Amino acid sequence: MIYTKTGDKGTTSLVGGSRVAKNHPRVECYGTLDELNSQVAVVAELVKGLQGDYYRQLKEIQHHLFVVQTLLATEEPSMWEKLPQLPADATERLERHIDEYYARLPHPNAFVIPGGTLASAQCHVARCVCRRAERLMVSVQQESALPEGVPAFVNRLSDYLFALARILVVAEGQEEHYWTAKP
Repeated sequence: MIYTKTGDKGTTSLVGGSRVAKNHPRVECYGTLDELNSQVAVVAELVKGLQGDYYRQLKEIQHHLFVVQTLLATEEPSMWEKLPQLPADATERLERHIDEYYARLPHPNAFVIPGGTLASAQCHVARCVCRRAERLMVSVQQESALPEGVPAFVNRLSDYLFALARILVVAEGQEEHYWTAKP
């Protein structure tokens, strides 16, 4: 059964059983990460036919996001070690992909305007949701601890999504557009 009726009064359970309001910073954060995971899924489906490793990378990221969501849904640090963990090199992998993409891209002399292709535009949407999740994570950190490595992974993920958005324009043979004060 998908419904439990336990949230009808505006509360939900965290891992470990404590109940909090559905607008609790932790719930807002892992809910936004859930939204991000869905946005990443759209990007993955849009790049499925492109040559390159994009689809596999995005599916791996989706699995990592579930780990991050689970850790954020767990308030008690003593329980974190019993849960799935991000691979120790998850952030480094994102950095390697970013470096690989930037080695193939021109240096922008102005702000990149989101778009160029549907996949790239959707990647920018995912990047914006990732940045929101990161801001919400700061709110959580101001009240309680977060597992080590989680904030860095989310921060780097937004950088990865920006780099991916740019490389997807190139991969689909299109040109990036840059902001100018006079369009």
